[in-house]
Amino acid sequence: MAIYNLNTVDEICDFYQETSFLGIISPVKDYKFCWLLNRHLGFDFTLNIEKEVVTMKKNRKYFFSVFDCFETSTWSHYDLYNNKYEGEFLLPEFKHIDFLWIIKGESNFNYLLPAIKNIPEIQFTVNITLDMIKSKEQLIL
Repeated sequence: MAIYNLNTVDEICDFYQETSFLGIISPVKDYKFCWLLNRHLGFDFTLNIEKEVVTMKKNRKYFFSVFDCFETSTWSHYDLYNNKYEGEFLLPEFKHIDFLWIIKGESNFNYLLPAIKNIPEIQFTVNITLDMIKSKEQLIL
């Protein structure tokens, strides 16, 4: 697992340059959720163990899986974070969100949002801005 030290606000802003965020509510397990995205939308999400986020809370380790995908046609990189693990949250300010989809690069958001909403297992999607995320450092890989 890579560890980065961020000392300035500029470094955080650089990391999130040209980045979009999508919060998703879905009751399915993370591996099935990725399978659904792959099947319905033609992505190739795979589990990336090296990006797994490990946090220490209440004298216990919590593991938040990260799936990623690279789309060569648009040069976009996608990271899908599981926001919940055994009652704890990677981003506590978004306790209602099951998954956070980070899109780096150009992506056709106008196509993506309606296509995601057509997957029956997805209950709700919301566009999230960087200003809404209080725990930005949790997501930097």
